Amino acid sequence: MSITMTDGATLTAALSASAAELEQALDQLLPPNEGAEARLFDSMRYSAMGGGKRMRAFLVLEGAKQFGVSRTSALRVAAAIEMIHAYSLVHDDLPAMDNDDLRRGKPTNHKAFDEATAILAGDALQCHAFTVLAEEETHPDPAVRIELVRAISRAAGPRGMCGGQMLDMMAEQATAPLDEAAIGRLQLLKTGKLIEVSAEAGAILGKAAPQQRAALCNYGRDVGAAFQIADDVLDATVSAEEAGKATGKDAGAGKATLVGLLGLERARLQSERLVAQAKSHLEGFGERADLLRALADYTIARRS
Repeated sequence: MSITMTDGATLTAALSASAAELEQALDQLLPPNEGAEARLFDSMRYSAMGGGKRMRAFLVLEGAKQFGVSRTSALRVAAAIEMIHAYSLVHDDLPAMDNDDLRRGKPTNHKAFDEATAILAGDALQCHAFTVLAEEETHPDPAVRIELVRAISRAAGPRGMCGGQMLDMMAEQATAPLDEAAIGRLQLLKTGKLIEVSAEAGAILGKAAPQQRAALCNYGRDVGAAFQIADDVLDATVSAEEAGKATGKDAGAGKATLVGLLGLERARLQSERLVAQAKSHLEGFGERADLLRALADYTIARRS
C-alpha cells in the first residue's frame, strides 16, 4: 500500500512545517545554558531537539485542528509528548536496556554525554513535560489540563510505555516465544499507547464529544500498531544508514516481533489491514482529516 503522489507531497510539506513549529516550541520550553546545571539542559536538548519524524506531535496538531484548538495550546501538548518520547529513547538506548550507540543518525545520549547525565536528562524531560501540561498557558480550563496529565501519564506509565518495556525485556529471557496476542499487547503498551494518546490529545483539548474522542483514540491505536510492525519490517530489511540507527538487532537479541512470528509478507499484510481500519475511524471528520488519513498510509510506506 502506498500514498498517492499528491497526498505524499502534501503530507511531506505538512510534516516539515509542523516539525519546524515543534522545534521552535521546544526551543522556547527547553532553555539552554541554565546556570551551573547547563550540562543537564544541553543533554535534554540534544535528545529532544533536531531530529525524529515528529509523528506524535503531528497527530496532536492535526487532532487539535479538527476542533479549532489554538495552535499555541496544541504545540505545547505536542512538545510535552515529544519530551516524553525523547526521554523514553534516552533510557531505551542505555546499556542496561538496548545498549545502542546510534539514534537518529548521531551518537545516543549516553555516548555523547555519559550514562549518569543521560539518566538525569531522561528523568528531567519527563518531569518537565508534565510541568508544561499543567501550566495555564496550555489550556485555560484546569479540568482539561488534569485530563491531559491523566491520559498522557497513563499512556507513559506501568500500563503503557514503561510496562511495555518491561514486557519486552522479559520476552528476551522467555523460554518459549510469545504468541501473536502477547506480542500485540507488548507493542501496544511499549509504542502504541503514546501514539494513541497523541491522536486523542486534540480531542481532549477541544472538549470533543465522547464519540469523536473515541474515534481519534481508535485511529491512534491502529496507526500505532501499524507503525510498530513497519518498524519491525524496517529493522529486518533496511541498512543502518537508511534507518539512522542500528538495524537487525531484534532478531539477534531474540526480541519478540510480529515479523519474527509471521514472516515479512504476513506482517506487511497485517499492517495494511490496520491502516485501512485506522482510516475507517475518521469517516465522521470529512476532508479536514485527510492529512491524518495520509499519515496512516505513510506509517507503512516510510523507509526510516
